Amino acid sequence: MNVCYILRCADGTLYTGWTNDLEGRLKTHNAGKGGSYTRSRLPVELVYWEAFETKEEAMSREWHLKRLTRQEKLRLIAGAGKKEEQDHG
Repeated sequence: MNVCYILRCADGTLYTGWTNDLEGRLKTHNAGKGGSYTRSRLPVELVYWEAFETKEEAMSREWHLKRLTRQEKLRLIAGAGKKEEQDHG
């Protein structure tokens, strides 16, 4: 499974990436061995993710997410929580 994800860093900033091992990547980030951006902003928390069939799809979505403003990302994150509540509610 290929995943595009957004992390909330300890300083409140957002980091966007992609991986084919989400759990492992989160552990790597929080161990200080992930991206240089997150290394000085630990711990990080997963706040949003989307799964894709291919690496290329996940990388394309990451590219598009990185171009969103912070406010647009926050709306996306908030909307994902509402969708999850509807799916399980």
